[in-house]
Amino acid sequence: MNPSAIDWIPKYLNGIEQKILISSHKDNVQFYKALKHSGFIYGVSADAVLKKSVSSLKLTKEEYTKINLFHTLLFTYFQNNPEDDFSKAIDTINEFYKKLEKGKTGFLKKLSLSQSATQQLENILSSRIQETNYLIKKNNISLLTYALLYIDVLVFSKWLTTAKSIKECAKHLESMVISFSFLALRSKKKKNKYDHLLIDLFESSSEYLIEEGAKKDPVTLESMTNFAALTHLEKKYILDLCTLAVWDDYVMDENEYQYLQQLSEKLQLDKGEVTESLQDLKRFSEKYTESIKLFEYSNPVKQFYKQSAATVKLLILRNKNRLIKELEESGELLVLLSHSTVRDLNAEEKIKVKEQLLDICKTIPSLTIFLLPGGAVLLPLLAKFIPKLLPSAFNENRINENDKK
Repeated sequence: MNPSAIDWIPKYLNGIEQKILISSHKDNVQFYKALKHSGFIYGVSADAVLKKSVSSLKLTKEEYTKINLFHTLLFTYFQNNPEDDFSKAIDTINEFYKKLEKGKTGFLKKLSLSQSATQQLENILSSRIQETNYLIKKNNISLLTYALLYIDVLVFSKWLTTAKSIKECAKHLESMVISFSFLALRSKKKKNKYDHLLIDLFESSSEYLIEEGAKKDPVTLESMTNFAALTHLEKKYILDLCTLAVWDDYVMDENEYQYLQQLSEKLQLDKGEVTESLQDLKRFSEKYTESIKLFEYSNPVKQFYKQSAATVKLLILRNKNRLIKELEESGELLVLLSHSTVRDLNAEEKIKVKEQLLDICKTIPSLTIFLLPGGAVLLPLLAKFIPKLLPSAFNENRINENDKK
């Protein structure tokens, strides 16, 4: 199964029995713990919550996130409607996102009238992965990881049982989660320059998650109210994200711990919840040994290059065999790429490389992204990664590990 290709949902469901999906965890709390262990709650899915092989491919963080979001929505649906089937569940999830007005698909995708329900949902989930990575609308700065996607699930659960306005519900819950998280960030005793930047952006944004023109009072822990309507899972989720907000330095100082304790009391959680939240995050961090952050500052240009490089690399690796075959049949391109590792190509040679790379992209459907308007700007990334696929003799400047002293 390839979560980045069309019809991945039918392929995924083909390997799952509905009763296994429902009975894999006895309740929502146990399932929530499984989501934490997979990394979904922390916004860095390192595995699928389904404890079986879901794909023969090496999946990316975004693809695992997409799978886990879909699986969690299904699990939530069947917790409320155990007698229904997958088809009914998918139709309901599509209807939910339509009412929530999230995950809207592009103009060209809307023109496709023959889309099945699963294909519609695939497009919605892909859009949600893309649009959830931004916080403040008037600032073109990427601030958030995928940690807020679980709000979709919490709102979906409420929508299945009540007729309340889900847009207002989602808006209120999202605002509350992020406000608490920023207060946690502000509680840090030692703040780096990005911590100060994020706090300033939050405090100066009068349009943050509220209607334009409305006034926003300073947010404090004491000013936060309306906890009675929160479910147990929502409270645990808020605590986990606040723990995540102060975790990036791997040190829990007295101020941070005191804030988490005060938050836990305000949410009327058990005394052991803070300790459990810290232990779960520590275990996940040690297991996957990667930096885990709720807020992540990134310059827009740098973010674009980073995402583009990751996309190109993924496309190359998944089309490795076909790409190597096409390259072997293009002798002149290989020579030019080889020369580019030791000298700068002239203008004429660069044009030849561009044209021949585009010709190769035409023969491999997954690489047609480079043929779209503006796609040629990614060609240098394609040329950059290609030498890594070829024999070491191709790059005269490559240093083997055995040659290092």
